[in-house]
Amino acid sequence: MGITCIAIEDEPLALDKLVQFIGNTPWLELKASFNNGIDALSYLQNNEVQLLFLDIQMNGLTGLQMLDAMAYKPQVIITTAFSEYALKGYEYSITDYLLKPYSFERFLQAVQKVTVGEKADVPVSANSFVFVKTDYRIVKIEYNDILYIEGMRDYRSIVTLQGKTITSTTFAELETMLPKQLFARIHKSYMVSLQKVKTIEHHRIYIADKLLPIGESYKQAFYSCLNRR
Repeated sequence: MGITCIAIEDEPLALDKLVQFIGNTPWLELKASFNNGIDALSYLQNNEVQLLFLDIQMNGLTGLQMLDAMAYKPQVIITTAFSEYALKGYEYSITDYLLKPYSFERFLQAVQKVTVGEKADVPVSANSFVFVKTDYRIVKIEYNDILYIEGMRDYRSIVTLQGKTITSTTFAELETMLPKQLFARIHKSYMVSLQKVKTIEHHRIYIADKLLPIGESYKQAFYSCLNRR
């Protein structure tokens, strides 16, 4: 059983996109979708879910007004086009904040922060793996299997002990998805697993029988990271 959720969004195209993203995420179970907060609140009076995807700026009843009116508080991922609501949203202890337009990779990053009870067969925030999108699939990759990540124009190649996974997820997104205590950016084209580094010589890293350069603009941050460890 996955994480039960509902989607609340008053823009038809945005709601369609959200429903599609939820449908493409194996551990999410969409129970219902709504284009206004009043109908959603009525549904929640008789049905409990674990997660809300909630637009803030809606006619009739705003997302924040809906949260104030709820008898119980599931986890919430806010979706909105208005960045000024971010701080206000976090006062409600939301799980994450998606600023429109957001990518599927950013969506995955948000839902991987969701924590659930023991009955749900889903990833939790203290996990040891990451999910990335490749082609039309979502692939689970264990942190311990990752050797390094190489940039290839519009794609990234995640090199693991088992092989390679090609994804369109950007380095910036990967840096937020992967724990900083385990992974470090060393070059505009490379990110490495610190656990898999064998030696460092002349500003080059020896990992998995390959020498990877440490970029000039990344040296200070990388060596500072090593010193902290």
